[in-house]
Amino acid sequence: MSDPQNLKLPVPAVLVAATGAAKRLVQTLAQPWLVQLVLRVALAVPFWKSGILKWHGFFQLSDTAIDLFTQEFQLHLPGGPYPFPAPVLFAFLSGCGEVTFPVLLVLGLATRFAAAGLIFMTCIVELTVPDGWPIHLTWVAMALGIAAWGPGRISIDYLLGDRSPRS
Repeated sequence: MSDPQNLKLPVPAVLVAATGAAKRLVQTLAQPWLVQLVLRVALAVPFWKSGILKWHGFFQLSDTAIDLFTQEFQLHLPGGPYPFPAPVLFAFLSGCGEVTFPVLLVLGLATRFAAAGLIFMTCIVELTVPDGWPIHLTWVAMALGIAAWGPGRISIDYLLGDRSPRS
């Protein structure tokens, strides 16, 4: 009898060829510039969607945004939760950040700054909605990737000289 550990099953040639073709396809598609662009857009979307709902005109907060920060949102800190200090100011800053940082990300302008701003905002969101940590972790991971590896070739920053992973 032969030893079962030494038994090798033949791999059909078609499976080997299909695996090789799939690997080449993934390597062709997963270009750094494309990954960086997709990361920027993917991170921009949830913040833009949230931010655009906070406005009722140019620099005019919606009543809903003010109500959220005045009555609904609480900071979950030890001994808390606590109401937001200066809720109208926090609503305004949140709305500005949630609209401005995504635009900067999509354009690839001040990209690392925008990513850092969204990391900071995500920390505040985490204090406000602590059960949302799985998605917040995803946002921070995307923002850290953008901050670490830069905006990529399809960006205004690249045209302005941000071409190294860490400038």
